Order: sequence, then C-alpha cells, then structure tokens
Amino acid sequence: MALRGKQKIFVHEYLKDLNATQAAIRAGYSAKTAGSIGDENLKKPEIQKAIKEAQEQRIKRLNVDADYVLHRLVEIDQMDVLDIMNDDHSLKAISEWPPIWRQYISGLDNMEEFDGRGDDRTMIGYLRKIKWPDKVKNLELLGKHISIGAFKERVELGNDPENPLTDPKAASTQLSLLAKLKKAKAKNKGKGNDN
Repeated sequence: MALRGKQKIFVHEYLKDLNATQAAIRAGYSAKTAGSIGDENLKKPEIQKAIKEAQEQRIKRLNVDADYVLHRLVEIDQMDVLDIMNDDHSLKAISEWPPIWRQYISGLDNMEEFDGRGDDRTMIGYLRKIKWPDKVKNLELLGKHISIGAFKERVELGNDPENPLTDPKAASTQLSLLAKLKKAKAKNKGKGNDN
C-alpha cells in the first residue's frame, strides 16, 4: 500500500529527530492526537519500510556508516598536541595543522598581552587557548562499540546448588517445589482451611 500525503511527510519529518509526536505535528496532524498517531504510524509496516529505506538512502548519500564513525573516533583518539606546535612551544600556523585538528577543536581563543597603559603600552606576548575534544568521552565511545566491548559488564555465575539462579537443576527443583506448595495451598483453601 502506498503512503498517503501526511504519511509521506511524517516519514520525512521523523528522520529529522526520530520523535514520532513532533513528526506527526510537523506533518499536519492535530497536536492533541499527535502522540497516538505518531505511535500508530511507527507500527504500520509500510511506514516502517519507508523509514528504513529513507535511512538507508541517507547513509548511502552521506557515506556515513559505523565504520566511518569508528574511523573518526580513532583519529580523534590519536590527535597529538605536537602536531600543532613548533619546537619552541609556539603554535604552528593553522594552515599547517593536520585536518583532524582543524575539524575537531571545539574552541580557539587568541589574546594579546600588553605591558603599560595607553600610548605607552607595548605588546609582550600572546595567550592562545585551544579546547580539544574530550579524549575520555571519545575513548568511552570507542569502548562501547560492540566489537570492542571494553565497557561491557561481565557477571560470572558459578554453579552454586544453593542458588537457583546459577544452577539449572536447582532452579527446576525450586520451581517444582513452589508449584507443589501452591497446589497444596489451593487444595487447603478449597477445604475451607484458610492459612
């Protein structure tokens, strides 16, 4: 079944922020019913298919996939301040910086320092502050990648016969005993003995 007008707009709008309610409002649905309509739209197979196809087209068009993101995270991780500094600790001209530095610094402040006041002042130096990406956050993002799994929590369970969570046989026995107890209580209740 082909999508109708508002449904097509909904798909387009949904891709902007993945918010079904807002997508429904922007598609022209009533603000009162946008939440339920957005939810309903996401459950419709033809809309799910259209969203998936649109996402795949966007990935192909932008040439951005998981490999691209991982590659960029690795580049950020490998940024070295020596790439942008001269041997005398002054900064290289920005045109000499590696592209990764020009693309990922999040702040660059330049300040001239002067000595004296008014016409008698003389420049004594520069103060430059560079804010680069949060390397810890970057490592966290790298570590969370599924194939790296550096931050996966691992819980090891031993076979403890006293703990039904770790021993399947104990769990089966425990469930069997609970079922018998429940059956016995139901039988007693039927006889008029409330315990």
